[in-house]
Amino acid sequence: MKAPNLESLKGTLIAVPIVNAFGFISHSRYLPDRRDLNRMFPGSHSGPLASRLANMFMTEIVKRSDLGIDLHSAAIHRTNYPQVRIAPGNDHTLDLAAVFGAPIVMRSPLRDGSLRKAAKDIGKDVLLYEAGEGLRFDELSVRAGVAGILRIMRQQKMIPPKGVSRPKAAPQFCPSSKWLRAPMGGLLRIYKTDGALVRQGDTMATVSDPFGEQEQEIVAPFDGIIVGRAVMPVVNEGDAVFHLGRVRSVDHAEGSVGDLSAQLDDDPMFDEDEII
Repeated sequence: MKAPNLESLKGTLIAVPIVNAFGFISHSRYLPDRRDLNRMFPGSHSGPLASRLANMFMTEIVKRSDLGIDLHSAAIHRTNYPQVRIAPGNDHTLDLAAVFGAPIVMRSPLRDGSLRKAAKDIGKDVLLYEAGEGLRFDELSVRAGVAGILRIMRQQKMIPPKGVSRPKAAPQFCPSSKWLRAPMGGLLRIYKTDGALVRQGDTMATVSDPFGEQEQEIVAPFDGIIVGRAVMPVVNEGDAVFHLGRVRSVDHAEGSVGDLSAQLDDDPMFDEDEII
């Protein structure tokens, strides 16, 4: 909101820092009625609390907007590499995702009850930005998100181009993805971090018992990029450990992902005092 680019704003920017104030206060994605807001859209003015909040957001925000950008972190104890998710078959959001400039673009189906699905049903496109870890500030993720929003606003001719950087490379597009799960319970040692490119057969992590007498590897089933991962060092059998996005060519992806990652590191949004 304090970006100098907004001093020359054309049109209207509606910013909602916190949609689920109840969950924000209690450090949970759930409302007091134990419902997930992003499964309750479009909601109802006479339903339970989560449904009423969803209905209010649809009425006061979504119906008054031409385009939405939904900002999410990963779930608790997980982290996501900066990525934009779009609905299959929507060329408009695919073009906007390229403008946004996050390192990864993923095709993600519209889920019933979600904000994206309810918005699409009334003719409104929403980009979903996923980045960082739940209950944590992540400066790289914040920088990528703010830069992407400003690029979209520039593309929509809402702000002048001066001071808005362009992506150094095209985002890496992942047509599909798969969750890799722990083959046993125990201590997790991760060898590949979020944003890393892996080849089929690469060892990504191992799970062992506390004495190290039993150990099983988690191996990449295809060439891909790690778009999300667990951060806890202890897992149960079947826990989701890596979210692996499929890439057509690791060699081709290395350059673009490297350039975009370097761009985030080289273009800080905040000075040190603001971070502290």
